[in-house]
Amino acid sequence: MGNAYGFFEIPSTTAAIDALDIMCKTADVEFITWEKKLGGRLVTIIIRGSVSDVTQAIETAAHSAIKKPAATVVIANPHEEIIKLVKKSASRLTNISTAWNDEME
Repeated sequence: MGNAYGFFEIPSTTAAIDALDIMCKTADVEFITWEKKLGGRLVTIIIRGSVSDVTQAIETAAHSAIKKPAATVVIANPHEEIIKLVKKSASRLTNISTAWNDEME
């Protein structure tokens, strides 16, 4: 997997899930995490992959998603502080997932 990060901010959780599905089907990218703000009215999806794959995924989702994104960016070689921020966000998602899996058993 590459070292580029893509950030895709879109209104509504449903639109974010649609955009993520498009991104993952379009290119060889990995879903890293997401952030919900304003009670889920604004969602940022974070993906990782090669620069070309992340760019293709972001552009295709921006064009094809059920809503247009509020903002998109591809960071080709992120600074270590950006990576720390993304890892912190992803760790919250991992903690929620672990708790959910424990409840289901």
